[in-house]
Amino acid sequence: MRRFLISGLVLFAACGQGDEEAPISIQTAAAEPRDLRITVEATGQVEPIRKVEVKSKAGGEILRLHVDTGDPVQPGSLLAEIDPRDVVNAHDQAEADLAVAEARLEIAEAQLGRSQELLDSEVITAQEYESQKLEHANAQAALVRAQTNLELAALRLTDVTIRAPMTGTILEKNVEEGQVIQSASGNVSGGTTLFMMASLEQMRVRTLVDETDVGRLRAGMQAAVSVEAFPDRDFQGEIEKIEPQAVVEQNVTMFPVIVLLENRSGLLKPGMNAEVEVLVGERLGTLTVPNNAVVEPQQMAPAAEVLGLDPDQYQVDRSVWGELMAQARSAAGLPTGGAMVSRGEGGPLADIRAQVAAGEITQDSARALFAQMRQAQRGDEAQEAGAEGGQGARAGQRGQRGAGATGGAAGFADGEGGGMRPGVAFVVAPTGEISVRPVVIGLNDWDYAEILAGLEEGEYLALIGAAQLQAQQQERLNQMRGRMGGGPFR
Repeated sequence: MRRFLISGLVLFAACGQGDEEAPISIQTAAAEPRDLRITVEATGQVEPIRKVEVKSKAGGEILRLHVDTGDPVQPGSLLAEIDPRDVVNAHDQAEADLAVAEARLEIAEAQLGRSQELLDSEVITAQEYESQKLEHANAQAALVRAQTNLELAALRLTDVTIRAPMTGTILEKNVEEGQVIQSASGNVSGGTTLFMMASLEQMRVRTLVDETDVGRLRAGMQAAVSVEAFPDRDFQGEIEKIEPQAVVEQNVTMFPVIVLLENRSGLLKPGMNAEVEVLVGERLGTLTVPNNAVVEPQQMAPAAEVLGLDPDQYQVDRSVWGELMAQARSAAGLPTGGAMVSRGEGGPLADIRAQVAAGEITQDSARALFAQMRQAQRGDEAQEAGAEGGQGARAGQRGQRGAGATGGAAGFADGEGGGMRPGVAFVVAPTGEISVRPVVIGLNDWDYAEILAGLEEGEYLALIGAAQLQAQQQERLNQMRGRMGGGPFR
């Protein structure tokens, strides 16, 4: 027989094998309504959407700079002037070459006319006439070349005045007056960068989001961005896109997520460190319990042992979850036909894989849990608590949900953390007796889990330490290995 002594929120349970056995200290917590917000958080840097390097097509000495770092410019604004002597000399030479070409063509045309008359009078041969005709064609080609060279020289005259290619702000000035620069078009290195400029009316934040959270995000979702320069102000942004190529840093797989920001006020500067928060689910005034007050159905036996209970005396009919799911969906204003449970972000299987990836449980423990789940699923598949389904509306506000409670409408969006899933809680009665209670879990954050059905406000639940639960699972796994000779779980 077990005896329980309640003192405040701490419960002591002693197993009846003997009074000398040390009592087990069990902490409890009450199911209480609270607001629950599920967010995805990441950090990154503010950067301009369009950033341009300004270079010169002409090389030479910089005579004057007309802008400095931080100056706003418009398209066509004069930025710098380069010594024009080389290009002016080239332009004058091109003009002279054009005059020569025009004179040569004029003479060639006159000579061709005289040659035609001499050919008609049979004074010269046809071969001599053809030579004069070829000279006339060369003079025409020389004129075309001279005209083209003059046009290019005229264009190069404009290259010595550097103008802004767009509306923006000068971010960097990399040269000073008197410095000799290299041409961008005539140098294999790409020439000298004079300025770095960008438009700052729209900015973006490039963040890296862990692969476990990126599935919750979609392009178009709203994001709140904060920077250290303005700690009391949030800048509203929108997810532009999630890049498809993963980035692996320190064995952690992440995906780049681009968040667009309006910056007409000019407060955001390139290079600022930014924190991005995306709201993916919210419940107001919902019934919640600490995360360590509920466990997955396959964890019920080791959790009972952690509490000093006999797991054989605490069994749950799995069909109960089907009724609870229907009850939770009805209270939320969702259809109750068909499958009752949404796996949300992948269900228990995904949760176990995430625990393995985080190092919370071992691969052996995960295999044992998978085996327990398969064994449970050999029962009535139609009433399995993890059946997929539950397509609903996007998460919204709703009232408190208890066992049979009613309230305002709420939504449960698959894949956004709002899916229903089964759970087990150990309820502590005022007399100290502990009973197992099937529940339906909704949203959960780092601290609290939403209870959609199965509990009433004010009921006390036993808290189960994660380390103790893991140790108990490992112990049960070792026992299973011993009975099976260490076979399939090695």
